[in-house]
Amino acid sequence: MNHNKQLFVFLFLCITCFSFAQNAHVKGVILDDRNRPVPDVNITSLGITKQSDANGFFEINVPSNKKTSLIFTHISLKMMSLTVSLKPNEVFVFNPVMSSSEEQMGEVFVSTKNRKRVQGIATVDAATIKKIPGANAGIENILKTLPGVNSNNELSTQYAVRGGNYDENLVYVNEVEVYRPFLIRSGQQEGLSFTNTDLVQNVDFSAGGFQAKFGDKLSSVLDITYRKPTQFGASLEASLLGGSISVDAVSKNKKWSAVTGVRYRNNSLLVNSQDTQTNYTPTFADIQTNVNYDISDKWQVSFLGNISQNKYLYEPLTRETKFGTIDQPMSLAVYYEGKERDQYDTYFGALKTTYKVSPSLTLKFIGSLFHTKEEEHFDILAQYRLGNVGEEGSTQVDFTRGIGSQLNHARNDLDALIANAEIKGFKEWKNDSQLEFGLKYTRESIRDRIVEWEMIDSAGFSINPPIVILPKNNQPYQPYTGPLLPYQDVRATNFNTINRISGYAQYNKKSELGSNQVWYNIGARFQSWDVSGAAVEGKNQIVFSPRAQFAIKPDWDMDMVFRLSGGLYHQPPFYRELRDLDGVVNPNVKAQESVHIVLSNDYNFKMWNRPFKWVTELYYKSLSDVNVYSIDNVRIRYVANNNAKAYAQGLDFRLNGEFVPGTESWISFGYLRTEENYADKGYIARPTDQRLKFAMLFQDYMPNIPSVKLYLNLVYNTGLPGGAPAYSDPYLYQNRLNDYRRVDVGFAKVFVDSSTKVAKAKWLKNFKELSVGVEIFNLFNNQNAITNTWVRDVYSKNQYAIPNYMTSRVFNVKLNARL
Repeated sequence: MNHNKQLFVFLFLCITCFSFAQNAHVKGVILDDRNRPVPDVNITSLGITKQSDANGFFEINVPSNKKTSLIFTHISLKMMSLTVSLKPNEVFVFNPVMSSSEEQMGEVFVSTKNRKRVQGIATVDAATIKKIPGANAGIENILKTLPGVNSNNELSTQYAVRGGNYDENLVYVNEVEVYRPFLIRSGQQEGLSFTNTDLVQNVDFSAGGFQAKFGDKLSSVLDITYRKPTQFGASLEASLLGGSISVDAVSKNKKWSAVTGVRYRNNSLLVNSQDTQTNYTPTFADIQTNVNYDISDKWQVSFLGNISQNKYLYEPLTRETKFGTIDQPMSLAVYYEGKERDQYDTYFGALKTTYKVSPSLTLKFIGSLFHTKEEEHFDILAQYRLGNVGEEGSTQVDFTRGIGSQLNHARNDLDALIANAEIKGFKEWKNDSQLEFGLKYTRESIRDRIVEWEMIDSAGFSINPPIVILPKNNQPYQPYTGPLLPYQDVRATNFNTINRISGYAQYNKKSELGSNQVWYNIGARFQSWDVSGAAVEGKNQIVFSPRAQFAIKPDWDMDMVFRLSGGLYHQPPFYRELRDLDGVVNPNVKAQESVHIVLSNDYNFKMWNRPFKWVTELYYKSLSDVNVYSIDNVRIRYVANNNAKAYAQGLDFRLNGEFVPGTESWISFGYLRTEENYADKGYIARPTDQRLKFAMLFQDYMPNIPSVKLYLNLVYNTGLPGGAPAYSDPYLYQNRLNDYRRVDVGFAKVFVDSSTKVAKAKWLKNFKELSVGVEIFNLFNNQNAITNTWVRDVYSKNQYAIPNYMTSRVFNVKLNARL
């Protein structure tokens, strides 16, 4: 623990050597270009954000005797900025006019957006998130349109980034890491994402090469900030898929504020569009709140809480799937008995306190607790008939090629409790440099029982598991005398505790190189952990992860930034990564390691006299100690032996801007190649090797009726490796699923929004926003497959891959309102 002692000494010296300084004050009233007060404007300076009240009034403290930038942003007006240098206790009155047509600047400066630009962070507008249609609308729905982000499952909120899997993405809400349930195996079981879009103020995303202050994962960071309300408000969303309500509350003295949201979702509309006919009665609901209390100008406290209950009740009845070729069309008919009953209850609470020791030093303490109780219970018997379809145009089977049955059983239960305690600090100097540091302790307590088996027979003959050496089964031509075994059988009970200590320190600096502006970021992370349990005792492991970024803005007429970032990234194993294919925990699984390099170019320009941005990123990852896995729908199963190496390389492009005046749209394109070498057998495609990706997010309105809006969400991904029979050797089976093609479109009639000048009807005056719309999911009714079901014919010894199709075309009606 010598490293820990040295880090504590370092933090103590840093804190005690910082000096105090006096503040100055900037205040005023914000108006629009028609001289009307503008509420809900975000005024940001040195990481502190204030908002204008209902009368447009704002007030914010800034450090004295120092050049300081203030950024003014609003969802419907152009950003503007002001740079000031004030004396101690000086009050500067500034009444800005925010324009809807052009950006205003008080002085050349590095804004919050520019800092994110040089860090390689993409920012997504919170207002855009709620508008864009999708079967699982929300932040993840937007992420899937960004370059380097892939998903071929519209029922899931999970995503893969640049060759990584779903477990390799960090998600923060208000600087608190959030988790997802463990046992979920299919997208239709997921229900609600943790993030409530009704509460969101800011969304930042990095697809790689991120800084040391972010945690220990290999692929990406999603950093979400919930808003801090300044006045009362309420919003409502209702559709055929469910609904949500949120309320903003503020005390009279403005010290207390809270934003609370309640959500309900029912996926029946989507699930009923699939091949399988079911009795499907799910209940996905949660309540979430973010409470803030300003003890003083220097000390703030906030609480983030969430209670979620997801019940998944699934009783399949029948299924009929057409497949095959034009010359040989085939059909699979399945008749089911039994049902599945799953329940996922999660409880999450986080307390965060921020203390501004001085204008240049801020300290934060964050404590959080996550508890999940999960049950996955099912007994489902499927009896199938496989045959050839008759004459052209007929749907009847005229020749049966095979019959059989499959019985699946599971009694899986998991109880996990994860506690975190963290201290973070931010120190800034007058020479445009900052130091960020933090120390975190995590304790994970897991209680897990797995009982899961599958029996398969074809034409009344039991099929033996492929991984067990048994007497040759040549039924029905020869009698079989060996034992009858389940095709799959996983049984394990694991009670484990994982203790982790992690920390980071990073230094940021803005400087000049000749006439060019440059930014440096150098940092490092460490993590120490050990795994213990009733039957296992792992050794203590430590990893060290140095990271760096360098960005330069040449003194050119073109507004262009070049960035080089990367470092050594580690992912210490989470519980799911410790558990092998038989459900047994290996306590000494090592952290996966990745050397990651990202070279990017960011170009801002004008086209059609409107702002646009073109971003190009070239990346390469070299991975060692890889924990090989397979993906079945959204369930990941690890080998848990670190016996592989891999690489990922690719190129991403994104063009975004105002293709239509006043709206933001973008086009993304990506190329990816990722392969792994397991046990020195040679390189093959990894399960996430999605070679080509194209996506478009487009917003438009009718020129003659601007209140009628159109929102388009288009995604095309080439096929993933997958659909192999259970326990098959991936080195012998490398076929791919078909390409994933999907277009979701939404039409909305907007009665009131931020651009509405005067409400035409009296009843509309109480609304800040009101719209009614129609959404069409999977507009062109493409058949996208997520996996294959393998049907075996004991006579011919053939196996047939039956695609499991996702949702077909679905219509939805949606209402949005905000007071």
